[in-house]
Amino acid sequence: MDSQRVYLNDVAPRDGLQIEPMFVSTEQKVALIDALSHAGFAKIEVTSFTSPKAIPALADAEEVMARIERVPGVAYVALVPNLRGMERGLRCRVDEMNLVMSVSETHNLANLRMRHEASFGQLSQVIRALEATHVRRNVSLSTTFGCPMEGAVDPDEVFRWVAKFVDLGVEGMTLCDTTGMAWPSQVEGITERFLTRYPRTDLTLHFHNTRGMGLANITASLRAGARRFDASLGGLGGCPYAPGATGNVCSEEVVHMLELMGFDTGVDLDRVLAASASLPRLLGHDVPSQLLKAGPVTRLHATPESNDLAMQSLGDQNCDKKPLL
Repeated sequence: MDSQRVYLNDVAPRDGLQIEPMFVSTEQKVALIDALSHAGFAKIEVTSFTSPKAIPALADAEEVMARIERVPGVAYVALVPNLRGMERGLRCRVDEMNLVMSVSETHNLANLRMRHEASFGQLSQVIRALEATHVRRNVSLSTTFGCPMEGAVDPDEVFRWVAKFVDLGVEGMTLCDTTGMAWPSQVEGITERFLTRYPRTDLTLHFHNTRGMGLANITASLRAGARRFDASLGGLGGCPYAPGATGNVCSEEVVHMLELMGFDTGVDLDRVLAASASLPRLLGHDVPSQLLKAGPVTRLHATPESNDLAMQSLGDQNCDKKPLL
């Protein structure tokens, strides 16, 4: 793998839209996903095959999957909670299935309504059932870097669950900073530990910007060797079980930073910004993206007319003075 190549998965269509109070129509979802596809993301998490009663915002999962444009080179991902969700995903020709559980028992109970062992048993069934298919299997471990209810999470407990899923043969693992509790030195250490122990398993990092450290944590994990990241258009998303928790790291801000650092994301920043600019009208509220407001560092502005007047005034005041040698 090229050391300067970074692979980005935009999770806004699933992780972002699932907590929005306003239902985004199927047509709007499809248009958004198609825009992300043509922007050059390596993966897009399109939807979730969970119960429509649990997540009504994604009740149109099958229709969305049927109508999106499949752009070559883009992997289309869906979250699946169990065998029933897996079967729905297979019928929709999902490229990768994302399976989720929390390292924190308390968060797992709040989020999934079951204890660790029950979650592991359910996900194990899906992982084994997918062995005979061409669908990639990825497990996301929520609260890897801290739990909003329990506090610190023991890295040894994180890696106990990593080992159990790697032993089942999953192709990828995502370590998730579910509520933005991670900090750079912690992230760097955990990333190094994973990459040393499991070099053949794709590692993805999933950060939130709740406490303003999202981009710093990406930089730390890059330093440790990570090259795969989740991000969300406009910075959408957030955990409903952590009061005040804001969204995922913002896709356009991640692309902007990585490009300035010399990494190749394969993503067209102008297209991403155009897609992000459509979100406030689509959702009925502003989005966290600072880059959308300020623009890239390459976007320069005209000199204010007041500067020209000030320079002219200085010239008039100094016209009789001799030049300094």
